[in-house]
Amino acid sequence: MKTLACSRSAKALALALPIVTMMGCAQAPIQLEKMGSFHVGGREVVLSGRPVKEISLTAGGVPAKFDPNGVYQVEQMYVQYFIPKDPRGTLPILMWHGGGLSGVTYETTPDGREGWLNYFVKKGWPTYNSDAVERGRSGFAMYPDIFKTEPVYLTKENPFERFRIGQGPGSYSKVPGQMKLLPGNQFPVEAYDQFTKQNVPRWTSNDAPTIAAYTELVDKVCPCVVVVHSQAGLFGARVAQARPDKVKALVMVEPAATGAVEDAAKMKNVPVLAIYGDYIAQDSRWPTIRANGGRYFDALRTAGGSAEVIDLPEIGIKGNSHMIMMDKNSDAVAEIIQGWLTKRGLYK
Repeated sequence: MKTLACSRSAKALALALPIVTMMGCAQAPIQLEKMGSFHVGGREVVLSGRPVKEISLTAGGVPAKFDPNGVYQVEQMYVQYFIPKDPRGTLPILMWHGGGLSGVTYETTPDGREGWLNYFVKKGWPTYNSDAVERGRSGFAMYPDIFKTEPVYLTKENPFERFRIGQGPGSYSKVPGQMKLLPGNQFPVEAYDQFTKQNVPRWTSNDAPTIAAYTELVDKVCPCVVVVHSQAGLFGARVAQARPDKVKALVMVEPAATGAVEDAAKMKNVPVLAIYGDYIAQDSRWPTIRANGGRYFDALRTAGGSAEVIDLPEIGIKGNSHMIMMDKNSDAVAEIIQGWLTKRGLYK
């Protein structure tokens, strides 16, 4: 198919195609057999004993009776899927984001480049991108009635200082020229404001329903490859331990936590690739996080499993923040993942 300019006629032709075509002005089209979404997980909760109120649901509207007592649907998870017209990945890829974020993590980068979602769909992988329990389109529930802890919100300074973009506490500034960046950092700081608009509340008490929803997703669409980032490292390990017959490969991008060392043997048949970025040694927290991950991967190897760990600076890929999939060299890291999956015989 010939690439068309971004005109009204081109868009009309795209809509007329028997497959879904996602097209950018300067980018090759993505041809899909189908795309869609669904929710998994969740439970019903009954609340009672609350006062009935009369409120205006729309400014200037007619007041309506509002009864907060009854059945609520909570702890569900939103999933969006993209199935290429000509799949080359032999299994679906599931993308799980980190804490305080949503599936937007893998979509367009803050500075407008194609993200990992597009990268892997274009390579021919059926791809499933989720908003975890409590995030984004999954919705959240009332505190303290249902969610038992209060939500945690991020300031604009927090990711800049904590995600190894800036030089630690006090390094953020609203004035770009006054930001104290780590030397050679690859994060697109000119689009930092766009990144902070992705931040959403998170709760510290919802690991169990999140793992339950991810497990239900794996049961629904797998066998598969799971790609996790940061907080989702724990979720990926727990689900792979529970479903080692369905998770055929686990890619852990800067996992903030993994499974317990004593549980590593449960996923000895699940090959693991772990990727870490730059500046870890000079951070206040990441040397410990990295060492904890190392112990888990050692335990996995001792149990007869396969765990390949890549520290990007050691192979000449430098400057990566914690948000590797958003960094300016994100495609180079995606190619490492693609190559590893190909070596595992999961790509045709």
